[in-house]
Amino acid sequence: DLPLAFLFRKPLARFISSRRAPKVQEYYKRIGKKSPILKLTVRQAKALEKALQGKVNCKTAIAMRYWHPMTGKAINEMRQANVEKVLLLPLYPHFSKTTTGSSVNEWERITHQLGMNGFSVDFVEEYCEHPLYIKAIIHNINIALKRVKAPDRSKANLVFSAHGTPIKLVKAGDPYQSQIIRTYNAVVTAGNFGLPHHLCYQSKVGPEKWLEPSLDDTIERLASENVTHMIVIPIAFVSDHSETLWEINIEAKQEAEHLGIKHFDMS
Repeated sequence: DLPLAFLFRKPLARFISSRRAPKVQEYYKRIGKKSPILKLTVRQAKALEKALQGKVNCKTAIAMRYWHPMTGKAINEMRQANVEKVLLLPLYPHFSKTTTGSSVNEWERITHQLGMNGFSVDFVEEYCEHPLYIKAIIHNINIALKRVKAPDRSKANLVFSAHGTPIKLVKAGDPYQSQIIRTYNAVVTAGNFGLPHHLCYQSKVGPEKWLEPSLDDTIERLASENVTHMIVIPIAFVSDHSETLWEINIEAKQEAEHLGIKHFDMS
């Protein structure tokens, strides 16, 4: 967001994407040649429809923000189905203008463009402390803890890693970080693990100052404190994709092992 940014945003985006593409292509090769996020989202949508059967007559439509199927396709599906009421359910548990805010803006832009402003729309803004969301995270942590040899479980450190955002967003009032902290506290309290726990952030891009500490710095610090067992818990995601499968489960894992961590796992 700079003065007259609209004049150079698209050319800058093309430049950045062309520079990053070769590196990102290699990441995707390492995690199975594609992101599993759409496949997992389809499963979630079908599971939701099944759970709501007999309670409400509904159908789900998927709108990805930066890849197909995109918002316009989802809107057309609803138009063809003569849908009257819409519930926008972001698959971001925490609200940020960069994620949920961007998706809702895209919805509003496309519905206006297509002349579909007649939908009655409700919107789930965030669910960072929803009991079932907290329960699901705890469930996954307990599965990961069972993969640690029983005599070593007391050595495990729980590292909660959330996608970072620029500090300037927090200063401008974006609620994302405060909601991440609420999730972290809720999981630690309800889980009652009795283990050391830490909160950090990942996926920094560009020269701006982002939320800290970073996942890399946290791993380095814990290794210097002779921590040998570590479980990383992604808490800003509801599906695996490159930022979990590559950044955590390959890149961070390699760094941790290099620093002497004997057991590194992701819940």
